[in-house]
Amino acid sequence: MGRARLAELHGVATVYEPAPGRPVRVPEDTVVAVLAALGVDASTPRAVQDALAAHETAARGRLLPATVVLREGAGQSLPELPEGTLLCVDTEDGRTLRRPAGQHADAGPLPLGSHVLRAQAPDGRSGSARLIVAPGRIPAPPGRGHGFLVQLYSLLSARSWGMGDLADLAELAAWSGRTFGSDFVQVNPLHAAVPGPPTDPSPYRPSSRRFPDPVHLRVEEIPEFAYLTGPAREQAGALLDRAAALREAVLRRGELIDRDAVWDLKRQALELVRAVPQSPGRRAAYGDFLAEQGQALDDHSTWCALAEVHGPDWRAWPAGLRDPRSVRTARARGELLERVDFHCWLAWLTDQQLAAAQRAALEAGMRVGLVHDLAVGVHPSGADAWAQQDAFAAGMSIGAPPDAFNARGQDWGLPPWRPDALAATGYAPYRELLRGLLRHAGALRIDHVMGLFRLWWVPQGYEPRRGAYVRYDAEAMLGVLALEAHRAGAAVIGEDLGTVEPGVRETLAERGVLGTSVLWFERDYETGGAGEAGGGQPEPLEPGRWRSGCLATATTHDLPSTAARLTGDHVELRHRLGLLTRPLEEEQREDAMGVAQWLALFGRLGLLPEGPGDEEAAVKAVHRFLLRTPAAMIGVWLPDAVGDRRPQNLPGTWDQYPNWRLPVADASGRPLSLEELAASPRLHGLMELMGQREQREGG
Repeated sequence: MGRARLAELHGVATVYEPAPGRPVRVPEDTVVAVLAALGVDASTPRAVQDALAAHETAARGRLLPATVVLREGAGQSLPELPEGTLLCVDTEDGRTLRRPAGQHADAGPLPLGSHVLRAQAPDGRSGSARLIVAPGRIPAPPGRGHGFLVQLYSLLSARSWGMGDLADLAELAAWSGRTFGSDFVQVNPLHAAVPGPPTDPSPYRPSSRRFPDPVHLRVEEIPEFAYLTGPAREQAGALLDRAAALREAVLRRGELIDRDAVWDLKRQALELVRAVPQSPGRRAAYGDFLAEQGQALDDHSTWCALAEVHGPDWRAWPAGLRDPRSVRTARARGELLERVDFHCWLAWLTDQQLAAAQRAALEAGMRVGLVHDLAVGVHPSGADAWAQQDAFAAGMSIGAPPDAFNARGQDWGLPPWRPDALAATGYAPYRELLRGLLRHAGALRIDHVMGLFRLWWVPQGYEPRRGAYVRYDAEAMLGVLALEAHRAGAAVIGEDLGTVEPGVRETLAERGVLGTSVLWFERDYETGGAGEAGGGQPEPLEPGRWRSGCLATATTHDLPSTAARLTGDHVELRHRLGLLTRPLEEEQREDAMGVAQWLALFGRLGLLPEGPGDEEAAVKAVHRFLLRTPAAMIGVWLPDAVGDRRPQNLPGTWDQYPNWRLPVADASGRPLSLEELAASPRLHGLMELMGQREQREGG
């Protein structure tokens, strides 16, 4: 009982339910390991007693919690404090406000922001806390609209260097906004990757979520590039020729996107551009960026410079360099100052091109513009894990417990944030992360948004099924999110697919976080009714019964394309790779029955006037259906617009399938450039349908 009580005090669940009414007890050794990662010794009965006593003593002596989060207009009651306690709020704009104290003291109207709360009790105790005052709701999208979903690396133009870049993103936004009245473009995470070779191509396992990767730069659009002269100009020309060869290899010869080859060329070109003197105005702008980004950028760039010397895994560096605050690290930073500054400069250039892409989107009439993506975690050997070691739980990684799709559970190999460390810093790492991502965004997608409430922690060396849920302060996580989204004027989309704890979707909706609704999963699970064609699957959910607070799509980067779903190609692919758990014929039969249910519904609703048997018409019917729903945002997976059958990522594979390395292609698998996409009759037919005003407004 003592260990269970200790676990409860620290947010560690000792029981979880893989399905309602089916409790599973977490192994004792898992609870001990997770508590140890939170700095709590629960290894013996005596250690448990000591830890409980220490917790009780600390609670009695603490006047304020580490962080206090209040909602604007929600009464703003401050923590219960002894009568006569003097309270002061030092606001972020430099004012000092005094407030009454005592049981259920009303804070009165406090300004939005991140402040400091100070308390002085009559008994001599004093304390301070980070006080976050957040809006009650996150901004909604400015009207109902549609837009493309795209993996940026897959969008090659006639000017890119072998993979899509930020200039391509700006072109896609400007073209789709002006041509089809699109309101947004959602992209994959652009976070900085752990460098190779080989570089992990997954955008969901980054080195840093705080800074974007300079591999996305369009080198020729850096102003100083135009002023290269002499031998440097000749070298740049040779690099452009090699970049063209990389591009042609992908678009014309069907080779895979080679991120490392692209970065090798861009790095050489950037070294040349770096030698060109900056104009006074550009130099001043760069100085402002350095001052604004502060310690976070210095740490990130120091890690990048050290990784060039010692390799990309900081855990294998010389002992003194493993600590970002050590004397040896400070000395190394000085010795590598030029390289540190080079990586700071790359971050500035990338930030500028991100700003230009968002500006192009808004100037094209988009009401949202860019929708950036926040990965659920970071690589354990990367820059964030090095710079924020105190904030991460050592020896732990996040994943998922066993479920109907994976009996062994999942281990994603990403270290979790410690909830106690976040609170102790006033959620500073989280606040900085959100602020950086929202700098040039009209909305933010949060991968595995359920992680704001709890995450499945797996101790190192344990099977994923032997993990435990650790709870986070959802009110604080959502409050910080609401504050930063409000300041940026940005909407937030939560990826809430799969197993979701009861009450989470309702809480997210209350705070204004949009959900994610994928057509094939939207079925009537409440009544459980199944038609004859459904093979026992619940009936598709009628469009009027969809939730309005969502981004509605036909698919995602982890799912089959719509053409593959309609034709059954995705089942054949999984069969070829040995991923099926049942006989091929059984999988095909169930899949075909499920698709038949949807096609029958489209027919009944008059959404398939072309009749059955026409794949392109069926893809249009899928999107006509999405337009019939009340969804706030409707996303079109860019490969769907040209009939691409290949998924960008096939979960459960590593080297068996070219995840994250495929360009957008047509129905035959022929890669298409951005210019060819823009001229595609099939794409125009679908997007003109999406742009019809009466459908965009839900009529």
